[in-house]
Amino acid sequence: MSPDTLQSIAFRWFEAFNAKQLEKLLALYDDEAQHFSPKLKIRKPETNGLVVGKDAMREWWQDAFDRLPSLHYRVTSLTANTDRVFMEYIRQVDGEEDMLVAEVLEVRDGKIIASRVYHG
Repeated sequence: MSPDTLQSIAFRWFEAFNAKQLEKLLALYDDEAQHFSPKLKIRKPETNGLVVGKDAMREWWQDAFDRLPSLHYRVTSLTANTDRVFMEYIRQVDGEEDMLVAEVLEVRDGKIIASRVYHG
């Protein structure tokens, strides 16, 4: 895929996430996609930070949306090649310090097959 197409997927990802449109967000993912997050590792240690499949991601993100209604990501940078897009953004939640986050989306056949979150 072209870098422009991958950046388009990333922008749709942010749009769906920030609007808390969970099904629209999940539609960007392959059915068996994997998602890794340090926050997931802390909140659900039994996962070791990794969930697989849309049902597990739905549960994770719905919990985050319910617990943190002001959660918002502000894009600072996107860098894409032919099979992944590297996203940098600011995680903002009322009452918490802003957090710099990096996330990589791996894409195959137009669907996200893996996402990995890094805090910095």
